[in-house]
Amino acid sequence: MFKLSPRDMKRLMKRFGMNIEELSGVERVIVEFSDGRKLIAESPIAYVIRSRDQEMLQVIGKFEEVKREEVEEIEISDEDVQLVAAQTGVSIEEARQALVQSKGDIAQAIMLIEAKKQRVT
Repeated sequence: MFKLSPRDMKRLMKRFGMNIEELSGVERVIVEFSDGRKLIAESPIAYVIRSRDQEMLQVIGKFEEVKREEVEEIEISDEDVQLVAAQTGVSIEEARQALVQSKGDIAQAIMLIEAKKQRVT
């Protein structure tokens, strides 16, 4: 097997109609499987390789496998969402996100939103 310099590799790829571009600022890459497992790479090096009719993503880094987490299904009523939105003055979507994060606890959702508001100001 012979070695190619990065410059020669780029030339060869260009000859085959491929272009490679490094993605900057990538903090995390998560691959989710249908059975609930996840592969997570923190601070990876990522490249997009484009050919004529498709794109490929190459990720270089250390991957950690996370087993399926049991996710509780929490039902959040529209009345709860509207109450949190009215009490905090945020949008319905923000109120819903806070309720999901607090697992349906209205008081905790309001406290989360208020704490978030204080950090912004």
